Amino acid sequence: MKFIIKAAAGASLFALAACGGHSDAGENIVANSENVADNLEEVADNLSNDTAADVTENKADAVRAAGENAADAADNAADNAADANKAADK
Repeated sequence: MKFIIKAAAGASLFALAACGGHSDAGENIVANSENVADNLEEVADNLSNDTAADVTENKADAVRAAGENAADAADNAADNAADANKAADK
């Protein structure tokens, strides 16, 4: 069951990655959150308590979502700064 969930999550992450590119800073944020989430999933795989494993898997999902949100925020901030600089130059 865990394998099916991971496969579905992986497929959805690839779809998300394909549709919205991030700046270099955004990509670094996403990569770091992916590393943390992957480590959490490894921990979950080694837990013998199914409830604890599910909680840890959910935490990994939350870390991935937070990373995407932080990357979007970083990209938006960079875009806003660039727009402000363009407006100031006019």
